[in-house]
Amino acid sequence: MDSEDEDVEEVVKGPLDDDGQPHGLCTVTYSSSDRFEGHFTHGEKNGKGKFFFFDGSTLEGFYVDDALQGQGVYTYEDGGIMHGTYVDGELNGPAQEVDGEGRLVFKGQYKDNTRYGECWVYYPDGGCMFGKVNEDGEMTGDSLAYVYPDGRTALYGSFVDGELIQALLATLTVGESGRPSFEVTPSSAVYTHDKSTSTCIATHALLPDPYENQRVFVADSMIEGAGQGLFAKTDAERATVMAFYNGVRITHSEVDKRDWSLNGNTISLDEDTVIDVPQPFDQTERYCASLGHKANHSFTPNCKYDVCVHPRFGSIKCIRTLRAVQKDEELTVAYGYDHAVTGKNGPEAPDWYKQELFLFQQRQSEDAVSHFGQ
Repeated sequence: MDSEDEDVEEVVKGPLDDDGQPHGLCTVTYSSSDRFEGHFTHGEKNGKGKFFFFDGSTLEGFYVDDALQGQGVYTYEDGGIMHGTYVDGELNGPAQEVDGEGRLVFKGQYKDNTRYGECWVYYPDGGCMFGKVNEDGEMTGDSLAYVYPDGRTALYGSFVDGELIQALLATLTVGESGRPSFEVTPSSAVYTHDKSTSTCIATHALLPDPYENQRVFVADSMIEGAGQGLFAKTDAERATVMAFYNGVRITHSEVDKRDWSLNGNTISLDEDTVIDVPQPFDQTERYCASLGHKANHSFTPNCKYDVCVHPRFGSIKCIRTLRAVQKDEELTVAYGYDHAVTGKNGPEAPDWYKQELFLFQQRQSEDAVSHFGQ
């Protein structure tokens, strides 16, 4: 994001002064393949201009005596955008950044191209970090906070580069000055980083998540034969994160080799990892640190699985509403088994799913015939 260029060799398209220097509106291509389009005065950038870097990123702003000054817009190769304040070609002052999908990912200050002072770092799921960064611009210190997607529930304490070390439950409030403050909950439990492994689901398996605990509960499902299900404790708007899906981390090949009866609580995290809540941790008496695995399947779900960065569990999945839901409504998701026929046995899915899929498709056909006959 630095606007300075160290290349010497260049190709100029545009007017030159008597010394052969770019003078006026020119395009200069450097040996690195970086390109600058803008106004020059006797070889120095002066006025509006834009860098096109070899990696596909760009930097646009107003140049004075060869250095970017004031507001500049840096666009990353993936489409993310940084709106920053430049002094003599370096980031110094307020800045705000969005990702390629337009979601806010950073808001705060820079000093000499490094994040500085109190900053906000936002995650795609809606959670965020707030606090004073260290000298390297990292979320490291003893007075930082992770704020859940509701913008109110927080874990306040010690973090290293954004990773939870030890924190207490707190509530975020914003005073008249606009500065955030955190009120620690009396007698709060102590929350620590608790990322699962292939053999350990959690060190504190019976410590509920404070955000999730406000939004969902487990009870007998309204779906016949489904056992327990996940229900909303309160009304919730569309796109609300309701629960988290943590579990042991195993490989796809391990899952593929097992019988379907052992894969009732598995979900793909990425191309390498599957999250699994094996027996006996599918019982809330043995594990209740997250409850997302309790949501049952529906071909007309009111929720979906989504990516999540959790302060305790790291990268996991969450359950987010697809529409507004009411208090005591059962939360359902589409399990997403492959419907493609892979052999004489039909789709690659457990037997109960194949039966439900058959009944659902039958109902759809009956509804279509009924509608056509009207």
